[in-house]
Amino acid sequence: MDAVRNPFAPGAGSRPPELAGRENILKDAQTAMQRALLGKPSRSQMLLGLRGVGKTVLLNKIEEMAEAAGHVTSSIEAPEGKALSELLVPKINQALRKLSTSENAKAKAHQALRALRSFASAFKLSYGDASISVDPEVGVADSGDMEADLPELFVRVGEAAKAAGKAWTLLIDEVQYLRSADLAALIVALHKVNQRDLPVLFFGAGLPQVAALSGDAKSYAERLFHYPAVGALVEADAETAIRQPIESEGEEIDDNAIREILAKTKGYPYFLQEWGYQCWNLSEGPRIKLEDASRAAGEATKRLDEGFFKVRFDRLTPKEREYVIAMAKLGAGPYRSSDVADALKETHQSLGPRRAQIISKGMIYSPSHGDIAFTVPMFNEYLIRNYVEKPSKA
Repeated sequence: MDAVRNPFAPGAGSRPPELAGRENILKDAQTAMQRALLGKPSRSQMLLGLRGVGKTVLLNKIEEMAEAAGHVTSSIEAPEGKALSELLVPKINQALRKLSTSENAKAKAHQALRALRSFASAFKLSYGDASISVDPEVGVADSGDMEADLPELFVRVGEAAKAAGKAWTLLIDEVQYLRSADLAALIVALHKVNQRDLPVLFFGAGLPQVAALSGDAKSYAERLFHYPAVGALVEADAETAIRQPIESEGEEIDDNAIREILAKTKGYPYFLQEWGYQCWNLSEGPRIKLEDASRAAGEATKRLDEGFFKVRFDRLTPKEREYVIAMAKLGAGPYRSSDVADALKETHQSLGPRRAQIISKGMIYSPSHGDIAFTVPMFNEYLIRNYVEKPSKA
Protein backbone atom coordinates (compact mmCIF):
# COMPACT_ATOMS: atom_id res chain seq x y z
CA MET A 1 0.00 0.00 0.00
CA ASP A 2 1.03 3.62 -0.37
CA ALA A 3 3.94 4.20 2.04
CA VAL A 4 3.24 7.94 2.08
CA ARG A 5 -0.16 7.30 3.69
CA ASN A 6 1.21 4.83 6.25
CA PRO A 7 -0.56 5.85 9.49
CA PHE A 8 1.87 4.15 11.87
CA ALA A 9 4.75 6.01 13.51
CA PRO A 10 7.33 3.83 15.27
CA GLY A 11 9.83 5.99 17.11
CA ALA A 12 10.75 7.20 20.59
CA GLY A 13 8.04 9.60 21.73
CA SER A 14 6.28 9.62 18.33
CA ARG A 15 2.54 10.07 18.76
CA PRO A 16 0.71 6.95 17.56
CA PRO A 17 -2.41 7.56 15.47
CA GLU A 18 -4.59 6.03 18.21
CA LEU A 19 -3.95 6.39 21.98
CA ALA A 20 -5.89 3.24 22.76
CA GLY A 21 -6.17 1.95 26.31
CA ARG A 22 -4.94 5.10 28.07
CA GLU A 23 -8.30 6.83 28.56
CA ASN A 24 -8.36 6.49 32.36
CA ILE A 25 -4.90 8.01 32.77
CA LEU A 26 -5.82 10.97 30.57
CA LYS A 27 -9.18 11.41 32.32
CA ASP A 28 -7.48 11.51 35.73
CA ALA A 29 -4.97 14.04 34.42
CA GLN A 30 -7.77 16.22 33.04
CA THR A 31 -9.59 16.14 36.38
CA ALA A 32 -6.42 17.13 38.25
CA MET A 33 -5.87 20.06 35.87
CA GLN A 34 -9.39 21.38 36.34
CA ARG A 35 -9.19 21.01 40.13
CA ALA A 36 -5.89 22.89 40.20
CA LEU A 37 -7.46 25.86 38.40
CA LEU A 38 -10.25 25.88 40.99
CA GLY A 39 -7.73 25.92 43.84
CA LYS A 40 -8.62 22.40 44.93
CA PRO A 41 -5.92 19.90 45.95
CA SER A 42 -4.83 17.44 43.27
CA ARG A 43 -2.44 14.49 43.44
CA SER A 44 0.49 14.63 41.10
CA GLN A 45 1.03 11.63 38.84
CA MET A 46 4.07 9.48 38.18
CA LEU A 47 3.59 7.28 35.09
CA LEU A 48 5.52 4.04 35.54
CA GLY A 49 6.31 1.40 32.95
CA LEU A 50 8.89 -0.45 30.87
CA ARG A 51 10.58 0.99 27.79
CA GLY A 52 8.38 1.32 24.73
CA VAL A 53 4.99 1.36 26.47
CA GLY A 54 4.23 4.98 25.56
CA LYS A 55 5.05 6.94 28.75
CA THR A 56 6.67 9.80 26.82
CA VAL A 57 3.76 9.92 24.38
CA LEU A 58 1.35 10.20 27.30
CA LEU A 59 3.43 12.90 28.96
CA ASN A 60 3.42 14.91 25.72
CA LYS A 61 -0.35 14.50 25.44
CA ILE A 62 -0.81 15.60 29.07
CA GLU A 63 1.29 18.71 28.41
CA GLU A 64 -0.87 19.52 25.40
CA MET A 65 -4.02 19.07 27.52
CA ALA A 66 -2.61 21.26 30.30
CA GLU A 67 -1.86 24.10 27.91
CA ALA A 68 -5.36 23.83 26.42
CA ALA A 69 -6.80 23.99 29.96
CA GLY A 70 -5.01 27.27 30.68
CA HIS A 71 -1.92 25.98 32.49
CA VAL A 72 1.58 27.31 31.97
CA THR A 73 3.78 24.25 31.41
CA SER A 74 7.45 23.42 31.84
CA SER A 75 8.69 20.17 30.31
CA ILE A 76 12.03 18.52 31.08
CA GLU A 77 13.78 15.28 30.15
CA ALA A 78 16.16 14.29 32.93
CA PRO A 79 19.49 13.19 31.44
CA GLU A 80 21.88 11.03 33.43
CA GLY A 81 24.20 12.95 35.73
CA LYS A 82 22.72 16.43 35.29
CA ALA A 83 21.50 18.45 38.28
CA LEU A 84 17.77 19.18 38.50
CA SER A 85 18.53 22.82 39.44
CA GLU A 86 20.34 23.28 36.12
CA LEU A 87 17.36 21.89 34.21
CA LEU A 88 14.75 23.90 36.11
CA VAL A 89 16.12 27.45 36.06
CA PRO A 90 15.63 28.27 32.34
CA LYS A 91 12.23 26.53 32.31
CA ILE A 92 10.94 28.40 35.37
CA ASN A 93 12.30 31.64 33.92
CA GLN A 94 10.18 31.08 30.79
CA ALA A 95 7.11 30.16 32.84
CA LEU A 96 7.36 33.28 35.01
CA ARG A 97 7.71 35.54 32.00
CA LYS A 98 4.50 34.07 30.62
CA LEU A 99 2.73 34.60 33.95
CA SER A 100 4.00 38.18 34.18
CA THR A 101 1.94 39.14 31.12
CA SER A 102 -1.13 39.03 33.38
CA GLU A 103 -1.67 42.42 35.03
CA ASN A 104 -2.89 40.74 38.23
CA ALA A 105 0.24 38.62 38.47
CA LYS A 106 2.96 41.18 37.71
CA ALA A 107 3.91 41.75 41.36
CA LYS A 108 3.92 38.05 42.29
CA ALA A 109 5.79 37.11 39.10
CA HIS A 110 8.39 39.76 39.92
CA GLN A 111 8.79 38.30 43.41
CA ALA A 112 9.17 34.83 41.92
CA LEU A 113 11.79 36.06 39.45
CA ARG A 114 13.75 37.54 42.36
CA ALA A 115 13.57 34.17 44.13
CA LEU A 116 14.71 32.45 40.93
CA ARG A 117 17.63 34.87 40.68
CA SER A 118 18.58 33.98 44.28
CA PHE A 119 18.24 30.26 43.54
CA ALA A 120 20.32 30.44 40.36
CA SER A 121 23.04 32.45 42.10
CA ALA A 122 23.17 30.00 45.04
CA PHE A 123 23.71 27.09 42.64
CA LYS A 124 25.88 29.11 40.21
CA LEU A 125 23.54 28.52 37.28
CA SER A 126 22.79 30.33 34.02
CA TYR A 127 19.28 31.29 32.94
CA GLY A 128 19.10 29.90 29.44
CA ASP A 129 18.74 32.27 26.51
CA ALA A 130 17.41 35.19 28.59
CA SER A 131 18.91 36.87 31.62
CA ILE A 132 16.98 37.51 34.85
CA SER A 133 17.10 41.31 35.10
CA VAL A 134 15.94 41.61 38.72
CA ASP A 135 17.73 41.78 42.04
CA PRO A 136 17.85 38.58 44.08
CA GLU A 137 15.55 38.27 47.09
CA VAL A 138 17.88 37.95 50.07
CA GLY A 139 17.01 35.07 52.37
CA VAL A 140 14.73 33.28 49.89
CA ALA A 141 15.86 30.15 48.01
CA ASP A 142 19.50 31.18 48.41
CA SER A 143 20.95 28.80 51.01
CA GLY A 144 22.51 26.43 48.48
CA ASP A 145 20.59 23.55 50.07
CA MET A 146 18.36 22.12 47.35
CA GLU A 147 15.86 20.61 49.78
CA ALA A 148 15.40 23.98 51.51
CA ASP A 149 15.54 26.25 48.46
CA LEU A 150 13.42 24.40 45.89
CA PRO A 151 10.24 24.45 48.04
CA GLU A 152 10.61 28.23 48.52
CA LEU A 153 11.02 28.70 44.77
CA PHE A 154 8.01 26.50 43.95
CA VAL A 155 5.86 28.44 46.43
CA ARG A 156 6.78 31.71 44.70
CA VAL A 157 5.94 30.25 41.27
CA GLY A 158 2.65 28.85 42.61
CA GLU A 159 1.71 32.24 44.07
CA ALA A 160 2.36 33.91 40.70
CA ALA A 161 0.24 31.30 38.91
CA LYS A 162 -2.58 31.78 41.42
CA ALA A 163 -2.49 35.56 40.98
CA ALA A 164 -2.73 35.09 37.20
CA GLY A 165 -5.73 32.77 37.55
CA LYS A 166 -3.70 29.97 36.03
CA ALA A 167 -1.81 26.86 37.16
CA TRP A 168 1.78 25.78 36.63
CA THR A 169 2.34 22.21 35.44
CA LEU A 170 5.82 20.71 35.59
CA LEU A 171 6.49 17.56 33.54
CA ILE A 172 9.66 15.48 33.90
CA ASP A 173 10.48 12.45 31.75
CA GLU A 174 13.02 9.77 32.74
CA VAL A 175 12.60 10.52 36.46
CA GLN A 176 14.80 7.54 37.39
CA TYR A 177 17.84 9.52 36.23
CA LEU A 178 17.33 12.29 38.82
CA ARG A 179 19.91 12.30 41.58
CA SER A 180 18.47 11.00 44.85
CA ALA A 181 18.97 14.37 46.58
CA ASP A 182 17.21 16.15 43.70
CA LEU A 183 14.30 13.71 43.78
CA ALA A 184 13.96 14.28 47.53
CA ALA A 185 13.97 18.06 47.03
CA LEU A 186 11.34 17.79 44.29
CA ILE A 187 9.08 15.74 46.55
CA VAL A 188 9.47 18.24 49.41
CA ALA A 189 8.73 21.15 47.05
CA LEU A 190 5.56 19.51 45.71
CA HIS A 191 4.47 18.67 49.26
CA LYS A 192 4.95 22.32 50.26
CA VAL A 193 2.82 23.76 47.43
CA ASN A 194 0.13 21.15 48.19
CA GLN A 195 0.05 22.31 51.81
CA ARG A 196 -0.39 25.90 50.60
CA ASP A 197 -3.20 24.93 48.16
CA LEU A 198 -1.25 26.50 45.30
CA PRO A 199 -2.08 25.62 41.65
CA VAL A 200 1.02 23.57 40.92
CA LEU A 201 0.83 20.13 39.31
CA PHE A 202 3.51 17.60 38.54
CA PHE A 203 3.45 14.77 35.99
CA GLY A 204 6.46 12.48 35.81
CA ALA A 205 7.34 9.40 33.81
CA GLY A 206 9.92 6.76 34.54
CA LEU A 207 10.85 3.13 34.84
CA PRO A 208 9.14 0.91 37.45
CA GLN A 209 11.83 1.49 40.08
CA VAL A 210 10.79 5.16 40.42
CA ALA A 211 8.10 4.28 42.99
CA ALA A 212 10.71 2.70 45.27
CA LEU A 213 13.19 5.52 44.62
CA SER A 214 10.54 8.09 45.58
CA GLY A 215 9.63 6.20 48.73
CA ASP A 216 13.28 5.91 49.70
CA ALA A 217 13.74 9.66 49.15
CA LYS A 218 10.70 10.66 51.25
CA SER A 219 8.36 8.24 52.97
CA TYR A 220 5.28 10.36 52.24
CA ALA A 221 5.85 10.21 48.45
CA GLU A 222 3.36 7.34 48.20
CA ARG A 223 0.63 9.69 49.48
CA LEU A 224 1.80 12.63 47.36
CA PHE A 225 1.79 10.82 44.01
CA HIS A 226 -0.60 8.62 42.12
CA TYR A 227 1.39 5.94 40.27
CA PRO A 228 -0.54 4.84 37.15
CA ALA A 229 0.96 1.72 35.60
CA VAL A 230 1.57 2.04 31.87
CA GLY A 231 1.94 -1.45 30.47
CA ALA A 232 1.13 -3.64 27.50
CA LEU A 233 -2.34 -3.07 26.06
CA VAL A 234 -5.12 -5.56 26.69
CA GLU A 235 -6.25 -7.42 23.58
CA ALA A 236 -9.20 -5.17 22.72
CA ASP A 237 -7.14 -1.98 23.03
CA ALA A 238 -4.22 -3.48 21.10
CA GLU A 239 -6.62 -4.44 18.30
CA THR A 240 -7.99 -0.89 18.23
CA ALA A 241 -4.45 0.51 18.06
CA ILE A 242 -3.92 -1.51 14.85
CA ARG A 243 -7.36 -1.52 13.23
CA GLN A 244 -8.47 2.09 13.75
CA PRO A 245 -5.51 3.79 11.96
CA ILE A 246 -5.83 1.43 8.99
CA GLU A 247 -9.56 1.98 8.67
CA SER A 248 -9.14 5.76 9.05
CA GLU A 249 -7.11 5.60 5.80
CA GLY A 250 -9.95 3.75 4.07
CA GLU A 251 -8.18 0.37 4.13
CA GLU A 252 -8.93 -2.93 5.94
CA ILE A 253 -7.13 -5.69 7.81
CA ASP A 254 -8.18 -9.30 8.28
CA ASP A 255 -8.90 -10.58 11.77
CA ASN A 256 -6.30 -13.35 11.52
CA ALA A 257 -3.67 -10.75 10.56
CA ILE A 258 -4.48 -8.81 13.72
CA ARG A 259 -4.24 -11.97 15.80
CA GLU A 260 -0.78 -12.64 14.32
CA ILE A 261 0.37 -9.08 15.16
CA LEU A 262 -0.91 -9.30 18.73
CA ALA A 263 0.80 -12.66 19.25
CA LYS A 264 4.15 -11.31 18.04
CA THR A 265 4.03 -7.95 19.86
CA LYS A 266 2.39 -9.09 23.13
CA GLY A 267 0.45 -5.83 23.07
CA TYR A 268 3.43 -3.52 23.64
CA PRO A 269 2.67 -0.16 21.98
CA TYR A 270 6.09 0.45 20.40
CA PHE A 271 6.08 -3.01 18.85
CA LEU A 272 2.48 -2.59 17.65
CA GLN A 273 3.56 0.54 15.79
CA GLU A 274 6.54 -1.25 14.23
CA TRP A 275 4.47 -4.25 13.10
CA GLY A 276 1.66 -2.04 11.81
CA TYR A 277 4.16 0.07 9.89
CA GLN A 278 5.77 -2.96 8.23
CA CYS A 279 2.44 -4.67 7.47
CA TRP A 280 1.20 -1.57 5.69
CA ASN A 281 4.35 -1.19 3.58
CA LEU A 282 4.53 -4.88 2.65
CA SER A 283 0.86 -5.32 1.75
CA GLU A 284 -0.20 -4.94 -1.87
CA GLY A 285 -3.74 -4.10 -0.66
CA PRO A 286 -6.58 -3.51 -0.62
CA ARG A 287 -6.57 -5.57 2.63
CA ILE A 288 -3.75 -6.48 4.97
CA LYS A 289 -3.77 -10.28 5.14
CA LEU A 290 -2.26 -12.93 7.39
CA GLU A 291 0.64 -13.49 4.98
CA ASP A 292 1.45 -9.76 5.15
CA ALA A 293 1.58 -9.91 8.95
CA SER A 294 3.74 -13.03 8.81
CA ARG A 295 6.17 -11.42 6.35
CA ALA A 296 6.27 -8.24 8.45
CA ALA A 297 7.71 -10.13 11.42
CA GLY A 298 11.13 -10.52 9.80
CA GLU A 299 11.50 -6.85 8.86
CA ALA A 300 10.04 -5.58 12.15
CA THR A 301 12.36 -7.80 14.21
CA LYS A 302 15.35 -6.70 12.13
CA ARG A 303 14.54 -3.01 12.67
CA LEU A 304 14.06 -3.51 16.40
CA ASP A 305 17.33 -5.46 16.67
CA GLU A 306 19.24 -2.74 14.81
CA GLY A 307 17.64 0.17 16.66
CA PHE A 308 15.39 -0.15 19.71
CA PHE A 309 17.31 -3.04 21.28
CA LYS A 310 20.82 -2.36 20.00
CA VAL A 311 21.13 1.23 21.23
CA ARG A 312 20.43 0.01 24.75
CA PHE A 313 22.77 -2.97 24.61
CA ASP A 314 25.58 -0.79 23.22
CA ARG A 315 25.55 1.33 26.40
CA LEU A 316 26.76 -1.62 28.46
CA THR A 317 30.37 -2.52 29.22
CA PRO A 318 31.62 -6.01 28.26
CA LYS A 319 31.15 -7.23 31.85
CA GLU A 320 27.64 -5.74 32.01
CA ARG A 321 26.80 -7.44 28.71
CA GLU A 322 28.00 -10.73 30.14
CA TYR A 323 25.60 -10.24 33.06
CA VAL A 324 22.48 -9.50 30.96
CA ILE A 325 23.24 -12.36 28.55
CA ALA A 326 23.41 -14.68 31.57
CA MET A 327 19.99 -13.36 32.61
CA ALA A 328 18.54 -14.04 29.16
CA LYS A 329 19.80 -17.61 29.18
CA LEU A 330 17.66 -18.26 32.27
CA GLY A 331 14.43 -17.56 30.37
CA ALA A 332 11.86 -14.77 30.27
CA GLY A 333 12.32 -13.50 33.85
CA PRO A 334 12.04 -12.06 36.42
CA TYR A 335 15.27 -13.60 37.66
CA ARG A 336 16.73 -14.30 41.09
CA SER A 337 20.00 -12.39 41.46
CA SER A 338 21.48 -15.49 43.06
CA ASP A 339 20.62 -17.57 39.96
CA VAL A 340 22.47 -15.11 37.72
CA ALA A 341 25.45 -15.27 40.08
CA ASP A 342 25.40 -19.08 39.92
CA ALA A 343 25.28 -18.96 36.12
CA LEU A 344 28.33 -16.70 36.07
CA LYS A 345 30.07 -18.81 38.76
CA GLU A 346 30.48 -15.77 40.98
CA THR A 347 29.05 -14.74 44.34
CA HIS A 348 25.92 -12.65 44.66
CA GLN A 349 27.87 -10.07 46.69
CA SER A 350 30.73 -9.73 44.20
CA LEU A 351 28.24 -8.97 41.40
CA GLY A 352 26.45 -6.28 43.44
CA PRO A 353 28.34 -3.28 41.96
CA ARG A 354 27.91 -4.57 38.40
CA ARG A 355 24.20 -5.14 38.95
CA ALA A 356 23.82 -1.66 40.49
CA GLN A 357 25.54 -0.07 37.50
CA ILE A 358 23.20 -1.83 35.04
CA ILE A 359 20.22 -0.64 37.10
CA SER A 360 21.58 2.93 37.06
CA LYS A 361 21.74 2.75 33.26
CA GLY A 362 18.03 1.91 33.18
CA MET A 363 18.49 -1.57 31.70
CA ILE A 364 17.21 -3.68 34.59
CA TYR A 365 15.20 -3.07 37.75
CA SER A 366 14.19 -4.94 40.88
CA PRO A 367 10.46 -5.78 40.91
CA SER A 368 10.83 -7.35 44.37
CA HIS A 369 13.57 -8.09 46.86
CA GLY A 370 16.20 -10.38 45.38
CA ASP A 371 14.62 -10.30 41.91
CA ILE A 372 15.71 -8.47 38.76
CA ALA A 373 14.03 -8.00 35.39
CA PHE A 374 14.68 -6.22 32.12
CA THR A 375 13.19 -2.75 31.65
CA VAL A 376 12.89 -3.43 27.90
CA PRO A 377 10.10 -5.81 26.86
CA MET A 378 11.29 -8.96 25.05
CA PHE A 379 14.94 -7.95 25.52
CA ASN A 380 15.78 -11.51 26.55
CA GLU A 381 14.60 -12.71 23.13
CA TYR A 382 16.86 -10.15 21.41
CA LEU A 383 19.86 -11.35 23.42
CA ILE A 384 19.14 -15.02 22.67
CA ARG A 385 18.74 -14.26 18.94
CA ASN A 386 21.90 -12.23 18.65
CA TYR A 387 24.32 -13.25 21.39
CA VAL A 388 23.46 -16.83 22.34
CA GLU A 389 22.43 -18.37 19.04
CA LYS A 390 25.16 -16.23 17.37
CA PRO A 391 27.81 -16.12 20.14
CA SER A 392 30.47 -14.62 17.86
CA LYS A 393 28.63 -11.28 18.06
CA ALA A 394 28.97 -10.93 21.85
